[in-house]
Amino acid sequence: MGKINVLDRHVAELIAAGEVVERPASVAKELVENSIDAGASAVTVEIRHGGVTFLRVTDNGCGVAREDVPLAFLSHATSKVAAKNDLDAIATLGFRGEALASVAAVAHVEMLTRTSGELAGTRYGIDGGREKFCEDAGCPEGTTILVRDLFYNTPARMKFLKKDVTEGNAVAAVADKEALAHPEVSFRFLRDGRETLHTPGDGKLKSAVYAVFGRQFTSGLIPLEYELNGVTVTGFVSSPAAARPNRSMQNFFINGRYVKSRTAMVALEEGFKGSLMVGKVPACVLHLTVPFGAVDVNVHPAKIEVRFLNERPIFDAVYHGVKSALHRGDTPHVMKLSDSAAPAFRHAEPPAEQIRFAPRPAAEPGPAPAGDFPQPQAAPESVPAGFGNVRRVPVPPDIERDEDDVPAAPQEAPEPAPAASGAPERPVPENPASAPGPEAEKPEKFIGEAFGTYIILQRGDSLVFVDKHAAHERLLYEKLKAEGGKADRQMLLEPVPVTLDKNEYSAVLNALDVCAEAGFEIDDFGGGTVLVRSAPMILGGSGVAEAVMEIAGYLASSKTDLTTEKVDWLYHNVACRAAVKAGDPASPRELIDLVRRVEKEDVRYCPHGRPVFFLLTRKELEKQFGRIP
Repeated sequence: MGKINVLDRHVAELIAAGEVVERPASVAKELVENSIDAGASAVTVEIRHGGVTFLRVTDNGCGVAREDVPLAFLSHATSKVAAKNDLDAIATLGFRGEALASVAAVAHVEMLTRTSGELAGTRYGIDGGREKFCEDAGCPEGTTILVRDLFYNTPARMKFLKKDVTEGNAVAAVADKEALAHPEVSFRFLRDGRETLHTPGDGKLKSAVYAVFGRQFTSGLIPLEYELNGVTVTGFVSSPAAARPNRSMQNFFINGRYVKSRTAMVALEEGFKGSLMVGKVPACVLHLTVPFGAVDVNVHPAKIEVRFLNERPIFDAVYHGVKSALHRGDTPHVMKLSDSAAPAFRHAEPPAEQIRFAPRPAAEPGPAPAGDFPQPQAAPESVPAGFGNVRRVPVPPDIERDEDDVPAAPQEAPEPAPAASGAPERPVPENPASAPGPEAEKPEKFIGEAFGTYIILQRGDSLVFVDKHAAHERLLYEKLKAEGGKADRQMLLEPVPVTLDKNEYSAVLNALDVCAEAGFEIDDFGGGTVLVRSAPMILGGSGVAEAVMEIAGYLASSKTDLTTEKVDWLYHNVACRAAVKAGDPASPRELIDLVRRVEKEDVRYCPHGRPVFFLLTRKELEKQFGRIP
């Protein structure tokens, strides 16, 4: 490691970022990157009370010479950049020389360091930017920096810090990212005396991923190794079956530096196009190695964003690398029959050319009954779980058939026969209802279902179209709101583990009461994983992990602390997941009952604001066919 120099004013102005220490996590990031630049093979990060009162970073790197120790705490003092030309190819994580000076200005800082050529180490103290002592000390080779009472002299910054749990999780996220960026370095993270992370430092990325994210996440990864146009891409991408509802688990590293790159993100998702369900995104841990002169890392104060000289090679390398990895690693499971079972299977059905469809028996002739909806019986039978608590009602006679069949649009019904035994006929009002309503005296007819999504009814001189998903979603949402924190929940047979990004993990732990009010019982499992022990009954036990991931993403991105707003969003999410989906099969009984509930509760819009139904009058329809002007 080179000697520390104070940069010339011209060079300092080229790289100055006005760096400000925002929280303990930013301090940990700068200190850990200095350790890696010093050639350390083992780094330990230790915090107490979220890193606000105590943060220590220890490494076994090359150390700092005695005469250079005071210079290290001056602004724009660095051993990594000496001249203007060095900025064109930055190969180190740090280069501005601002970190130690910024930290020392707002905290009590102590450094203990020794190089391999020195018999005694150096102990140096600085408080609020003022040197306190510099003396000999016994210590191993390497550097230890201890930061106490962050922002003790700047209370304006102190009041913006969050809870200790949140700040601690932010420091843990820094340790995770650095461990994934440098699998050749063994990282330890101790939090309030308890070790929560320890990577082996064996140089294998998969070992680091396993230590950071655990077995569940690692088991769903596909290895990737590709090179194109001077850009090398290595790492892992998730299999399509292990895709996630948000991008929090997409990790990109450029030359050993964690970055957020839209180019790489778009290339990753384009590579998965056609392999993922709508609304799902892949996860990844990808290392990109590019020529140092082809990337500019001095465009963001926290150096988390970069600018490429040419984005096309980056996009192409990631895109084709993902495609090749999926081709090799995402092999579908093929079911094969044993030799003994094969003959029995072959004789189980006739050859294709002999298969014929039996003709459907002709219906018995007779007048079509009236299309009015019958009233529900006193004790209706239950409906499959797809409709939650929706209850069945008797099906009108003109659509009585197999329960799972969706009826075709019936032919126009003949005029009803005169009432027998002198019973009065049911009058038909001249002006039919313009919207679904409670009026039972209006003539109604169930026409069918279009595209597996829209329920069609004939009411007087109008056709009513109802979006079954939007209607059911709104009904469930109102039910959850009415029940509040007393919503029915079911204990899961086995707790469901959910691995989260550290920011999402922190957000969920800070909102356990909000999740409980929405029906989720969640426990902290440690290491970025939570255990879901119970979920709302209307979810039916499926999709619990995906629902919690979406909730975690929302809580992490929410900028407000309004509990009512967060609970309302959770009700939206649960209702949307539990509602019947477009294309799901449904019997006429279920569809009719759903319309009845829409009419009864006067549902007009879904929780997202989309309309639940609309009307098409006979006059508008006849205009389209040119029957009337």
